[in-house]
Amino acid sequence: MLPPGGALVLLGGAVVAVLVGVAASGAALPGVLADPGAAVRWGLPVVGAVAEVASALTLGALVLAAGLLPLRARASDRVRAPRDGVAAVDGRAWPQALVLAALGAGAWTVAALVELVLSYANVAGQPPTAADFGAQLQLYVTQVELGRTELSVVVLAAVVSVLALLVRTPTGAAWTALVALAALWQGAQTGHAAGAASHELAVSSMTMHLVGAALWVGGLLGLALLGGRLGDDVAPAVSRYSVVAGWCLVAVAVSGTVNGTVRTGLDGLTTAWGTLLLAKVALLVVLGLLGLAHRRRVVGRLAAGGPARALLRRLVVVELAVMGAVSGVAVALSSTAPPVDDTPPADPTPAQLLTGSPLPPEPTALRWLTEWRWDVLAASAAVAGAVVYVRWVVRLHRRGDRWPVLRTVSFVAGMLVFGWATSGGPAAYGMVLFSAHMLEHMVLVMVVPVLVALSAPVTLALRALPVRAAALPGDASRGPREWLLVLVHSRVGTVLAHPVVAAVNFVVSMVAFYYTDLFELALRSHLGHLAMILHFSVAGYLFANAMVGLDPGPARLPHPQRLVLLLSTMAFHAFFGVSLLQSTSLLVADWFGLMGRPWGPSAIDDQQQGAAITWGIGELPTLALAVGLVFAWARDDERAARRRDRTVDRSGDTEMDEYNAMLARMAEREGR
Repeated sequence: MLPPGGALVLLGGAVVAVLVGVAASGAALPGVLADPGAAVRWGLPVVGAVAEVASALTLGALVLAAGLLPLRARASDRVRAPRDGVAAVDGRAWPQALVLAALGAGAWTVAALVELVLSYANVAGQPPTAADFGAQLQLYVTQVELGRTELSVVVLAAVVSVLALLVRTPTGAAWTALVALAALWQGAQTGHAAGAASHELAVSSMTMHLVGAALWVGGLLGLALLGGRLGDDVAPAVSRYSVVAGWCLVAVAVSGTVNGTVRTGLDGLTTAWGTLLLAKVALLVVLGLLGLAHRRRVVGRLAAGGPARALLRRLVVVELAVMGAVSGVAVALSSTAPPVDDTPPADPTPAQLLTGSPLPPEPTALRWLTEWRWDVLAASAAVAGAVVYVRWVVRLHRRGDRWPVLRTVSFVAGMLVFGWATSGGPAAYGMVLFSAHMLEHMVLVMVVPVLVALSAPVTLALRALPVRAAALPGDASRGPREWLLVLVHSRVGTVLAHPVVAAVNFVVSMVAFYYTDLFELALRSHLGHLAMILHFSVAGYLFANAMVGLDPGPARLPHPQRLVLLLSTMAFHAFFGVSLLQSTSLLVADWFGLMGRPWGPSAIDDQQQGAAITWGIGELPTLALAVGLVFAWARDDERAARRRDRTVDRSGDTEMDEYNAMLARMAEREGR
């Protein structure tokens, strides 16, 4: 589909765009106080562009191997009859995707290392050839947080390059892709996002932006390089990629809008940074239109076996060139100072020193609904979850299947509550009030999981998602449905979903979180906060699904044992809430005790209010679960009775007849 030298189109476009953008913005002008030299000033953005492309190729190739490329059960490497002048080869593209990932990760490692050296030279204002540069660089990567972050990107990229050569399964490719995502997350914390006033929002949106762009660019580049080895599997591979590209376009657009809002306003659009931002938006629109044309015009003709490969080749070259330009403009933006002043305030308040944001106003009933502290990742997950669920329901209805409306309402309500808990009032006040944090926690672990469990999302997904082997006979790759089944039936998933294990995890997690340093980590680190949201949401869903859920997975206990397990959990919540209510020791005292709030109760009184919330909100959903479990128990008995009545009407009461015969035999023996 693309000759080997065609991959340089993307890299060349990125480098040219970087040079033009840096020259237009004046980012490469000599420093006033200290100048590291022209080689550092011009080389840093160029190396950054190379690292962007290499990281994109790495992640894109890994995702192709994890679930987009067809995987034949027997990779025979047989050559079949040529089509469109290209020999159709089976079984060779999948392992080559891992080789591409390893090569991309190797280039990423080298580029990230060079970028680390040049970035420090730029910060220090001296060239790398200075006499004491090596000693200062060592201090930079060991003592300075930014240097340690950049060094972690180098280490993680090197780990990815090794793992990509060792793994041989889609599962291994998926785990390696997670390591690459960790490197991208670390990279998102450098640049302007590291010093933005809205640090958490900037880092989250930048991570979303980098991952979306990397999947978009790297996936297409991987397909372009592997097209000659796909043979007749080109059509399904391109079709699967086009779906991923659509989601990536949305992710890049949303995160780019958030970044633009954080870093500039309407007045900032007239600056050099604003001009580069508008250029990037224009290129993104062009790229989106090209992607739409790619999906509508090429995929269908390619699947039909028509002469679409030449058109696809031209479209890939043009799209890669535009992608390279977008990537280059992005690097130029990162090398240019935004118009928003990120200088810390001269006299910060205690709340600003701790949370990085001003203290919110005193909470009222209305402000719990109007105050927002947006988490773009959590909010996007809630919106995407609701959209995907509704699309699955529509897909079922189009083929004539029914899905209960109340389940759809339950899931959408769960996503709305999740979005409010992670970005609304509980999130805005949860950083300064322990009671608000406990409200957010209890909603995530007790309210949202019950709504999600009653909506049966796994069952809906298994009914709505297509089967890979049915669409392409002989394909052993894993699509969304296959990956979902792997997670549900895996050994780890089976153990975690067991009712007893889910209850223990539900109970122990809370104690371990609040009485160890994990609580402070979730307050001081945005990554720790996201991990808290993910863990307790999943733990709550596993427990609720084991109690009253409809999804497959857990080996559910009989109703009496479930009720006992649920009441035991309720008792623990009461014990935990009462013990916290009676405690006179302040949790994370150097956080909540030093917030400097001029309103609201004292820190210890607020902690006791949080304990009351833990007790109350923890008990009410658990009590509702108990009532629902009793009703489900009664309905189960009624269904069993109706089944028995139908059996008696159809074939007689054999059990009663056998019982009467047994009594007769016993009486006969007594008579003898």
